[in-house]
Amino acid sequence: MKTTYLTREESIDKLREIVANVPVGVMLSNLTSLPLGANPMEVKTVDNDGGIWFLSSVESDHYSNIMSDKRVQLVFSHPDEMQFLSIYGHAIIYTNRTLLEELYTASEDQWFDGVHDVKLIGIKVEPSSSFYWDKKQNKFVEFLKNLFSSDSANDSDNETMGRINL
Repeated sequence: MKTTYLTREESIDKLREIVANVPVGVMLSNLTSLPLGANPMEVKTVDNDGGIWFLSSVESDHYSNIMSDKRVQLVFSHPDEMQFLSIYGHAIIYTNRTLLEELYTASEDQWFDGVHDVKLIGIKVEPSSSFYWDKKQNKFVEFLKNLFSSDSANDSDNETMGRINL
């Protein structure tokens, strides 16, 4: 497995690529106590600075946790494509209606009474440390490569891992 160190622009592109493949991750909050808060969250967008945006409710446990401690961990996993992403950062709560309208889609109607629901909030996670693991080729191609290769034990060129610098 080779380690790659990405530039800031490459980091944002890699973050967007993985999140596009895995739009729902787990947000861990309340990081200093057990049990941790763990909630599945759908990414609404990744902004030009690498900020990851979500919609949520003021009645959620993670909202309460973030109000007490802004540190969060995001974990994304796509086992079929061997893509994994771990992000540590700080969460910021937003209540700006214009911003919420930009992020809101019809799929949120299952959770809210429309975009003007007073419980609706935006959460932006600003990453401070991130790491990813990503397979370059799918399992079938890797299987064929290993089947016809005399050195099937060394498949390190098929995997990349790296630190995302935001």
